[in-house]
Amino acid sequence: MGLERLTGLIAFARAGSLGSYTAAARALGVSPSAISKSIQRLERQLGLALFIRTTRSLSFTTEGRDLHERVLTLLRQAEEIEQVARAARADPSGTLRIAASLPLGLHLIAPVLATFRQRHPRVSIDLRLSDQRVDLAEDGIDLAIRLGDLPDSSLLARRLAPYRLGCYAAPDYLVRRGRPGHPDELGAHETVNLRYQQSGQPFRWPFLIEGQEREILPAAAILADASEAVLAAVAAGAGIGMAASFMAAPWVARGVLVPVLDNFTVERRNITALWPESRRTHPGVRAFVELLVEGG
Repeated sequence: MGLERLTGLIAFARAGSLGSYTAAARALGVSPSAISKSIQRLERQLGLALFIRTTRSLSFTTEGRDLHERVLTLLRQAEEIEQVARAARADPSGTLRIAASLPLGLHLIAPVLATFRQRHPRVSIDLRLSDQRVDLAEDGIDLAIRLGDLPDSSLLARRLAPYRLGCYAAPDYLVRRGRPGHPDELGAHETVNLRYQQSGQPFRWPFLIEGQEREILPAAAILADASEAVLAAVAAGAGIGMAASFMAAPWVARGVLVPVLDNFTVERRNITALWPESRRTHPGVRAFVELLVEGG
């Protein structure tokens, strides 16, 4: 589409909405004759009469009325594109409300907050941690980070980096009890397991054995309904436990935990950043998601 035709469409849309060339010229900051010439040129290009003109009134032709609605839609879309581009250039500011479960909040979100604030000092963070799913629109949440398979929804989504599920133990436990070489040997060991808060069911441990994923339910002497409690008990020497690699990483870095059965770990790609359509162009949401992806 040439510039002249676009200028003509803008003149036509404004004249049709305001009812006169004079009002359109005033709104666009040009002369009435410029509006008239732009519309006449557009009519020649389209091969259609768009207005019925008299000395006192301006009314649409049948074709002009139909085209006017289409042009208004086109110009609204152009304005939305401009708003998206402007938002993309904007420096984030204001409060960013983030919702996540406690494990994700502790191990994925909290560690990057300092970096985010250094990059975007005009943004304050309101981090809300709960294992209960929140309604983003009802609770005014800008961004949610969730673990697990998600139902279809109208929310915008982006998958974050994969992680691994594997077993860990304290070094002194392995000195006392030895290191298992295969998941089938877990029956001879003390184990600590997670119990889901909502269902009350214990977590079934997945392993990749001979190219196939297989689940084992250990006869755990200790059950806890919080993953941090599982890790703390394992770190204290209570037995072998299973955890996500991003959760165990700080414990492993301190030498408190070591990987066990690391040839049998499984990969998961089910951590997702979610935000409502109304936050599509939110600079803070975009910047925080990019930081999470970058960190992965």
